[in-house]
Amino acid sequence: MTVLPLESVPNFSAARDAAAVDALRAALAAPARLLDVHADEDHNRSVFTLVGSGEELVETLLAGIATAARAIDLNAHEGVHPRIGAADVVPVVPLRPGDEPLAREAALALADRVAAELELPVFFYGGLTADGRGPAFFRRGGPVELQRRIDAGEVSPDRGPRRLHPTAGGVLVGVRQPLVAFNVNLRSRDLGLARRIAGQIRERDGGLPGVRALGLRLERAGLVQVSMNLERWQETPPHAVVERIAEEAVAHGVGLAGSELVGLMPAGAAVAAAAHHLLLPELDESRVLELRLLEGS
Repeated sequence: MTVLPLESVPNFSAARDAAAVDALRAALAAPARLLDVHADEDHNRSVFTLVGSGEELVETLLAGIATAARAIDLNAHEGVHPRIGAADVVPVVPLRPGDEPLAREAALALADRVAAELELPVFFYGGLTADGRGPAFFRRGGPVELQRRIDAGEVSPDRGPRRLHPTAGGVLVGVRQPLVAFNVNLRSRDLGLARRIAGQIRERDGGLPGVRALGLRLERAGLVQVSMNLERWQETPPHAVVERIAEEAVAHGVGLAGSELVGLMPAGAAVAAAAHHLLLPELDESRVLELRLLEGS
């Protein structure tokens, strides 16, 4: 089996419009390999997982972003997840040590073509920036606030026009390491509680290493959610996050309604959870049969 060196996990601002999601699925089917589609109607957001060479990803992602720009009108968009674009965030992820230069090359090529061919403003984040700023830097206040900051000279697109597209907004393009996108739902409608727990666990506010977290209300489910990116899952694996959130929720008389994985998860995170719950501290990826078989394929 050929190991493809790069992954991309583009997030599009659509999930309730089945036709838009189907169009995105078709656009993102090739030449890169589409592995997974996760659509969340409360977030009104779909997350696609792709793998391929740099050239394959650039061609596929460009087609997906073009489709999103045609199919999604941010002016009519409703959803709890922050966003600044129809194709909101497009990370390129190196899957092997040492492949970050390939990821940067692909991300920059994509940004150039999005700006030139689709005339959308592109903003860099993560490994394409000197300070490693994340998507939250651009999303606060949404597209209207972002345009005000551009007009005031506080922020500038890295590629493309200085005005957001009237219906498709802008695109965040970055390079990052593999992460776990992971949500925990609470048996509560108390948005304040979800936000307090998010504040207690996120790294920025003194919580768990590598954790970014938001508290969100899921109207369709009748619940609130702690929505997270575990950016350094080796330090803070998903099972540790669940345990911490459960402790905080129980302290407020609230139980958990389940967890949700967005996209795909590195095998190491699943093995770490198994090792913890099976009381097998020596269990790691080297002790998993299928992973060992893949090493020689």
